[in-house]
Amino acid sequence: MNYSLRQLRVFVTVAQAKSFSRAGDIIGLSQSAVSHSVKELELQTGVRLLDRTTREVVLTEAGQQLALRLERLLDELSSTLREAGRVGQQLIGTVRVAASQTISAHLIPQCIASSNQRYPEIDFVLHDRPQQWVLESIRQGEVDFGIVIDPGPVSDFQSEEILEEPFFLLCRNDHPWAQLAAVPWSALDGARLVVQDYASGSRPLIDAALQHFSLQTAIVQEIGHPATLFPMVEAGIGISILPALALPLPQGSQLAVKRLVPGMQRKIMLVRRKNRSLSGAAQALWEVVKEQARCLNRAREDDPLFTQT
Repeated sequence: MNYSLRQLRVFVTVAQAKSFSRAGDIIGLSQSAVSHSVKELELQTGVRLLDRTTREVVLTEAGQQLALRLERLLDELSSTLREAGRVGQQLIGTVRVAASQTISAHLIPQCIASSNQRYPEIDFVLHDRPQQWVLESIRQGEVDFGIVIDPGPVSDFQSEEILEEPFFLLCRNDHPWAQLAAVPWSALDGARLVVQDYASGSRPLIDAALQHFSLQTAIVQEIGHPATLFPMVEAGIGISILPALALPLPQGSQLAVKRLVPGMQRKIMLVRRKNRSLSGAAQALWEVVKEQARCLNRAREDDPLFTQT
């Protein structure tokens, strides 16, 4: 049998009002529409629910039994739906967010601080992992959402760009390039490079840039954690290419950061599973991350390293 919720509500309203016309006024339907709905319900149940007279509508014994039970069931249904709405809107609970390591180190701390201040009942739990782990954890539903370097066209994700930033050259401050305002990509031909391995979302972009400029370089070290770039370059093992979020330099380091020209950008994205709704708490933190990315962008507008042409 295929009952509709509308049919059941109409029947209960008629039973309470004891009139098709009054029931129609209450629920906003014509008398004929109310009568038709009740007749359909009677046909589907196979039993007469109402006795109709010229003056009133009288419930049959079966109709009385059904009306009593439906009133309780519909009240419970309405209560359940209201409760579901409250839960969906609550800004409380645990939200799990995954991010690659440079993002975790230089954007997420401000996001957590802002979240703690604005939403003290939400626990912001960070999973600091390489990009490929982050993407897989989003796919498996292990985290609510992630912040990653643009993974390209991926059909099972819904993404939103929050930040675009350049790559820079990292060298020792006694290197000849340290005296230049900017270093052309062409100068890197034949250079010895220390770069992150392919667990990083930046590595494919760096490879693409080297190929774009037809550069022949020697990859002398591939490392996992971005912080390891700094001591490697400072030790003279090679130079490096690093994204803006890897900055600032360690305090007291003997290193220099130079703009690479022409500028090559990477995009930072918020990513979640496609066709999966975020909870109210997760959506609130999604917006916090977007806001902190905008703040970072505004701060960079006053930094000569980002504004010089």
